[in-house]
Amino acid sequence: MTLNPLYYINRYFQHKAIVLMYHRIADSQADVWNIAISPENLEEQLKYLKKAGRVIPLKELVKEVRNKKIKKNSVVITFDDGYADNFYIAKPLLEKYNLPATFFIPSINIGQQKEFWWDELEQIILYTKELPSSISITINDITIELSLNDENKLTDEIISRQIAWKAYEEPPSTLRCDIFLKIWEALKPLKNEQQQEYLKTIRSWAGCNISSRPQYQCMSIEQMKILAENELFTIEAHSSTHAALAFHDKSFQDKELISNKNYLEKILNKKIDMLAYPYGSYNTDTIKAATGAGFEFAFTTDEESVSNKTEIHRVGRFQVKNQNATQFAESMERWLTM
Repeated sequence: MTLNPLYYINRYFQHKAIVLMYHRIADSQADVWNIAISPENLEEQLKYLKKAGRVIPLKELVKEVRNKKIKKNSVVITFDDGYADNFYIAKPLLEKYNLPATFFIPSINIGQQKEFWWDELEQIILYTKELPSSISITINDITIELSLNDENKLTDEIISRQIAWKAYEEPPSTLRCDIFLKIWEALKPLKNEQQQEYLKTIRSWAGCNISSRPQYQCMSIEQMKILAENELFTIEAHSSTHAALAFHDKSFQDKELISNKNYLEKILNKKIDMLAYPYGSYNTDTIKAATGAGFEFAFTTDEESVSNKTEIHRVGRFQVKNQNATQFAESMERWLTM
């Protein structure tokens, strides 16, 4: 196949914008949420975007939406969560191709040698060599009782099935996957303090004391400052603790957004006025909290292009997967028709 990116752009892009959403940049076998992209594939995708699209800074898109004059071929690049690989890998590649990007960063793990709770949970449940034969745990009134049968001991066959599994795209491929997903769903709506307490219980049950893996850690404060000083890049808000906002009352949501905004503004000495909802979780109270905190624009994970009719606190984005240039072009073609 001869890749002709301009064919897709010119055929389908009609005064709308597409906001792309990235997370981790890593060669990662364990990736149940399908959010890790290899450095090689990221570079292929950036080459494609350089040739095919009008990649613009997020603030330029904001102006276009406000003026209801979105230009053709608009593409915006965003990264969520502040993983350190964004600094070590994505930053140099974006600079190489002179492409602007925005990084939505929660406060909680910046400068900390810690993993996000979901990464640690995945490592414990799916990749601990030997677990107890069953689990019985109650999380926020949800009781999870499951037997591991012969899966308590990790084998190469179990590992291969778990590596291939993508949560929510297909049923759990092992009993361990089933346990992981049920616990993840129970933990997601909780506050960070509760999540950490339950993780202690799960670690104790598993009999493991996992140290934080460098490849799953977030940027340091100094790295975040360096990123923000580059004219190509902007840093914006992603809540204080990466809370699933819609599960909480408005006062908690207010605190999550305002504290994250204040934290970033103090460190970076720059105005923070855009927000990405963690997990794409939002409701009417969330939009009120975002507006009250002074966020001019807010982004969801809803797969929708941006048009002149887009609501400024419900801006959609498309999750980019670990695809080479040809596969990425096919995804772009699909998104451009939505």
